Amino acid sequence: MPLLTIRHTTEYRYRQPVAFGEHRIMMRPRESFDQRLVKADLDISPRPCELRWLHDVLGNSVAIALFDTRAKILKVVSEMTLDHAPLEREQIDIQDYARLFPFTYASEDMPDLLRSIERQYLDVGRVIDKWAYNFLRKDGPTDTLELLTDMATTIKQSFTYVPRHEKGTQSPIETLTLRQGTCRDFAVLMIEAVRALGLAARFVSGYVYSPGRSEGRVGGGNTHAWVRVFLPGSGWIEFDPTNGIVGSRGLVRVAVARDPYQAVPLSGSWSGFPASYLGMDVTVDVLKAETGSNPARGSGGATNTRSADNMRNSETC
Repeated sequence: MPLLTIRHTTEYRYRQPVAFGEHRIMMRPRESFDQRLVKADLDISPRPCELRWLHDVLGNSVAIALFDTRAKILKVVSEMTLDHAPLEREQIDIQDYARLFPFTYASEDMPDLLRSIERQYLDVGRVIDKWAYNFLRKDGPTDTLELLTDMATTIKQSFTYVPRHEKGTQSPIETLTLRQGTCRDFAVLMIEAVRALGLAARFVSGYVYSPGRSEGRVGGGNTHAWVRVFLPGSGWIEFDPTNGIVGSRGLVRVAVARDPYQAVPLSGSWSGFPASYLGMDVTVDVLKAETGSNPARGSGGATNTRSADNMRNSETC
């Protein structure tokens, strides 16, 4: 079980002191049987006059910061240590009735899954539907896990990953047409395709790291995005179409949402002269060590710094 230390730093710079409005921070990993927080610190400069925590509608941890001081720099540093016991693909155990597609979710689960099955993007020409149904076998029954695995690996192998620092997400049809995008674009495409098949899917924002020397991961150095699909017998299972990952190996969940706009790591407002804003830098370091030893930078680490010109940002690859 690897012990991880994650340091996520965001810094906004201004030409002269500005006033800050409310800021919403989603950087604290979700605690679960596969990831347990050992320590979590949040350092904000200038110091907020009020900092409170809450759980949003999906159970994500959110910090709300209020300020009464002007400053030329706003810096948010989230540093966390956690035990990560990822679920491997071989551990996924789907109930018999759902092992072959199509299947129907249990009646007691449907009321809670419906909003995660609803489509979010208009698809008049059923473009996404046709693409999704291409993954069904023509010569016999389709294995459910194999179907979802094929979809994730096809995106990894057939689409080009292109980092984009601007806020927002491409529509699934745009990503399918361009055959390129960011991790959040690939996640949204797979979510819509899975929902087109009648399955429940959610957007996940978090961190990615390389568990071993031979396992390179795309998206390190920034927050990462992937997909969760509800499979009876194993519950919510991770699929990362950017890296072709099935299960949570190398993935640390921070926020789970029905739509990407619900999982923005840091958002807020400021007031001052429009020309005051100079830019933003984001740095994410993931340091990995075996349990019981001191975390140190190595093959499992990922670090990167980038700048962008937007105040409300996804900070996602």
